[in-house]
Amino acid sequence: MNHTALFWDKADGGRVLCRLCPHRCIIPDQAYGICGVRFNDNGRLVSLNYGRIAACSADPIEKKPLYHFLPGSLAYSISAPGCNFRCGFCQNSGISQLKTREKLEDIREVSPESVVSRAISSDCASIAYTYTEPTVFFEYALDCARLAKAEELKNIFVTNGYISSEALLKIAPFLDAANIDLKYSSQEFYEANCGGGLKPVLDTIKLMLELGIWVEVTTLIIPGENDDLKSLSDIANYISSLGKNIPWHISKYFPSYKYSSETPPTSIAALEAAEQAGRASGLKYIYKGNTQADNSTYCPECSALLIERSGYSSELFNIITENRCASCGFKIDLIL
Repeated sequence: MNHTALFWDKADGGRVLCRLCPHRCIIPDQAYGICGVRFNDNGRLVSLNYGRIAACSADPIEKKPLYHFLPGSLAYSISAPGCNFRCGFCQNSGISQLKTREKLEDIREVSPESVVSRAISSDCASIAYTYTEPTVFFEYALDCARLAKAEELKNIFVTNGYISSEALLKIAPFLDAANIDLKYSSQEFYEANCGGGLKPVLDTIKLMLELGIWVEVTTLIIPGENDDLKSLSDIANYISSLGKNIPWHISKYFPSYKYSSETPPTSIAALEAAEQAGRASGLKYIYKGNTQADNSTYCPECSALLIERSGYSSELFNIITENRCASCGFKIDLIL
């Protein structure tokens, strides 16, 4: 429970400054950061969730969701408790909002070596740091990722994007892909509903692309909050400005956590409006999550079926060498 954290400085009065994420918490002695899992232990910042695995599973990579990165493969998925956001609609609040030393001590401890060994024995092609926010178990993710890379496993972050550029640059040599939540198009909504800011998330998406990390983006469409045409268009236009081949996952919201009784599930009409906004922005690959929609991948040029999906299962069709459509030769942005 006393694993020394990365990215911090001593401050006056026994406090410490945490530089892991844009919150830049100044933490008094014997107190926690906003994430609830980084603790000032007598002037030393420690990670309380190092190795504390709250969930693990060999998942289809499509469940992350990643549709254009190693389709049809398995990702060994792990999470440790904590999050640097406070989203009232969180789908995994039971572990993301779990904090304090006493509660964390009850969670089993798993070494990075064991994680990599389990991934290999489960026939996984990658390790996904997911379910909660991997930024707040950064030290553990970094140690796992280093070992995984040595075993030729890929590493994936499923993240809210609220990470400092300093931390991202540290793990970038070991990070192969990410699915980043882009929840809102306004700073106001991010502050009110997540307890964070919009710009750092946008900066993370851009920096990951510049670093050569494969990026897909997810937006949970929440009725009355981000389902208006302007919000949808702003999100789609930002993604498109970075790359029209970036896959955009628009997901149906279901009542959960603090939103259980106040917000209805996303309508099909709202998802279709989001899809239209994405098409209008020029995005070529748009997928509707948490629905029975056809989420197969088609060639943007000739509409030939390229990857057929049924649930989380994928089957490749009509793709030849250099990821080109066999029907028309169009280059498909895809990592096989």
